[in-house]
Amino acid sequence: MKVVLFCGGLGLRIRDAENIPKPLVTIGYRPILWHVMKYYAHFGHKDFVLCLGYRGDAVKNYFLNYDECLSNDFTLSEGGRKLELAASDIHDWKITFVDTGLASNIGQRLKAIEPYVKNEPEFLANYSDGLSNLPLPAQLEHFHQRDAIASFVSVKPQLSYHVVRSEPNGRVTAIDDMIKTPLRINGGYFIFKREIFAYINEGEELVHQPFHRLLDEGRLTTYEYDDFWMSMDTFKDRQQLEDIYESGRAPWEVWNAGTAPRAVARPAAGTPATSGQYELSAAQGLHMAGRRSALHAAPAGQRQDRLI
Repeated sequence: MKVVLFCGGLGLRIRDAENIPKPLVTIGYRPILWHVMKYYAHFGHKDFVLCLGYRGDAVKNYFLNYDECLSNDFTLSEGGRKLELAASDIHDWKITFVDTGLASNIGQRLKAIEPYVKNEPEFLANYSDGLSNLPLPAQLEHFHQRDAIASFVSVKPQLSYHVVRSEPNGRVTAIDDMIKTPLRINGGYFIFKREIFAYINEGEELVHQPFHRLLDEGRLTTYEYDDFWMSMDTFKDRQQLEDIYESGRAPWEVWNAGTAPRAVARPAAGTPATSGQYELSAAQGLHMAGRRSALHAAPAGQRQDRLI
């Protein structure tokens, strides 16, 4: 199955003096884009389509000059003339690089790569700055059990904010930690059927008009996930991901033994929730970027989520 990755963002809140595109900001030895691709490759999905925008040349050059030695053991002999790799990262990956415009939104980037996935009954897509230990086979099974054209992961916003409810006169009726509310946010990790392109018109943002059309037809579904998910939106996020990586147990590294997720999805209504394997502080939690929409969970018995 092909994997479409949106790599065109400027990353103004995280870029440093190197002026590199956000997908190439490193976590450990490799860019965050590589970590996302490695996640999909672990599950057998190694045919990638990269939607390029700002500094697309840098993304191309990174892979054109890819150095396997950075993240693999190797043996050097004969005075440096012979190099033997103990393992390889990307030898079986296929990567298509597509310029999708400098200022295009996600919907237009997706529309631009339609010719590259037109023969795919379904395909995967994702932002290139979010990491998770999401059990992809479980999400795919969930999608296949429903008459949907699109699926995405919805996650809890673990922010140190409080949600306030008040009356018109200002009297507060409730104040709760955001993590304890029914609020969920769009975490990416999309699954699409090729029919998705019929719902996207010129200039439209993916989660706005196209998703609302699907919602009106009952063809949009979400996979609720409460274990590890984190996006890299700020320099502070990068430092936190670096700290997790340096701990030696980065939960998104599902390709390493011992980092696979324990929980697979949010329990059904009325079922006690099981704590995730990875405890995050509020600062290490989920961040509501402008491109990620919020979801309100419907009351019990009404399982229709509403995008706002």
